[in-house]
Amino acid sequence: MGSIKISNANIVNEGQIFQADIWIEEGLIKQIGKITAIADQTIDASGKYLFPGVIDDQVHFREPGLTHKATIYTEAKAAVAGGVTSYMEMPNTKPAAVTQELLEQKYEIAAKTSLANYSFFMGTTNSNINELLKTNPATVCGIKIFMGSSTGDMLVDNSAMLDEIFSQVKMLIAIHAEEDPIVKANTEKYKALYGDKLNATHHHLIRSEEACYASSSKAVALAKKHGTRLHILHISTAKELDLFTNTIPLEEKKITAEACIHHLWFSNEDYATKGNYIKWNPAVKTVADREAIWQAVLDNRIDVIATDHAPHTIEEKELPYIDAPSGGPLVQHSLVAMLEKYHQGKISLERIAEKMSHNVAKLFQIEKRGFIREGYYADFALVDLNKPWMVEKKNIISKCGWSPFEGYIFKSTVTDTFVSGNWVFHEGTFNEEVKGSRLTFQR
Repeated sequence: MGSIKISNANIVNEGQIFQADIWIEEGLIKQIGKITAIADQTIDASGKYLFPGVIDDQVHFREPGLTHKATIYTEAKAAVAGGVTSYMEMPNTKPAAVTQELLEQKYEIAAKTSLANYSFFMGTTNSNINELLKTNPATVCGIKIFMGSSTGDMLVDNSAMLDEIFSQVKMLIAIHAEEDPIVKANTEKYKALYGDKLNATHHHLIRSEEACYASSSKAVALAKKHGTRLHILHISTAKELDLFTNTIPLEEKKITAEACIHHLWFSNEDYATKGNYIKWNPAVKTVADREAIWQAVLDNRIDVIATDHAPHTIEEKELPYIDAPSGGPLVQHSLVAMLEKYHQGKISLERIAEKMSHNVAKLFQIEKRGFIREGYYADFALVDLNKPWMVEKKNIISKCGWSPFEGYIFKSTVTDTFVSGNWVFHEGTFNEEVKGSRLTFQR
């Protein structure tokens, strides 16, 4: 691997924007500043903005077992096209990653096929505590608990088992928080009310604020009881925000939270036009919920922004509401979606880098990633803030071939992506010679 110089970039990093050159060698950032030396490759980044590569802490890449929807290869490719250089993937595949052997099989697939860096969550059931306790916190991002409806048999609803997990697991626990009995009762209620006319406009009423808060508050109570390191994924309601604090630094927090692109972008008003294509669990809720989540992102009660990228086929999403699966592809468009909010005056470039890169690295204690620092891995997204493009089927990389953003014209374009110093994406073309690396953690 030769040397690369990125010259004249507007570097967005650690609360600052400044112009400098970057020298990359052996996958690492060797120097930041004015560099006169001649590299093997030089990239003129004049007028463009260089972000630390996005680290997405919640994706579903569907492999093994659900590869008609997506694969680690296809979705990691979509990720790097969007400036996402590292991801953490969820365990609800087929079979679910609920043993150490099954977990390692996913790492083996990624080592051979993933263009982005990777980590995989260990999955939880009502009976696999012994497997959970074997998980290595230095090489696995965390433990995942579905405290609500999930794919397959991963719902953990045994109170005694939850208490045991929270008391014994000594690494980060990430949870999907929805109270299953409330969701089931609401489903029956709205089926009785609307029958065949039940549709996506009712989704946020079925997957209600009450269901989310009941589960997330239970998880917070367990974490406080046992001193557990808890991370609550995809916050969707204003009510849940009272569970989190912004009075201490992120590095000192034991309880953290994530917001997802769809909960920051859409509201229940969009169901009328988007239908099942914005059907997620937990549901996209009201405008008031969306604005409250935005405020919590900006005031640091919510620590990171992610996607919950979860592709399904078009045929699956076009089933009747009650049969259509929840989830959608977002990983290719997460950075440009947040840059759109920058253009709208909602968030600064520096805060985007903080919430999508710096804070994810801090929260998970990732080694040498998430920042543009000398000695760190060269994970970058190079962006032209003034290069509009429309999302169309022909430029969607995800295997499912659709996006909730189809037809939208984004003002910004990710022109180049670097993963561990490898120039893996340039103006729509991929370099697939070198694969991403397994993330490691300073724990």
